[in-house]
Amino acid sequence: QVQLVESGGALVPPGGSLRLSCALSGFTLDRYAIGWFRQAPGKEGEGVACIRSTDGSQYYTDSVRGRFTISRDNAKNTGFLQMNSLKPEDTAVYYCAASPRPKLVSLKIPDFNSWGQGTQVTVSS
Repeated sequence: QVQLVESGGALVPPGGSLRLSCALSGFTLDRYAIGWFRQAPGKEGEGVACIRSTDGSQYYTDSVRGRFTISRDNAKNTGFLQMNSLKPEDTAVYYCAASPRPKLVSLKIPDFNSWGQGTQVTVSS
């Protein structure tokens, strides 16, 4: 059974940093693309970052490029999202997702078929 479990969400002040983790089980991470998505209250979900399985290529939405870094540790079957210089508009529930298309680089929700339960990130003073 495929399972993804996020952790690391918290309340942080503007300018702070967080590192989200996504522990995966039931499948081998190195055959899957990994994405991070978020949904703020009253807004549609949006793709934040994606990392390709085959060569580690990364893709970011414009609003987080240069502040967020997506990574993966295939040996530990874990994905990560390092978030720096956080802003109040980054407040959302963050989800990790997996796609069985190792060459995929996408921020589109329908391209991912396995999802975690989400972790809350709140940026506020």
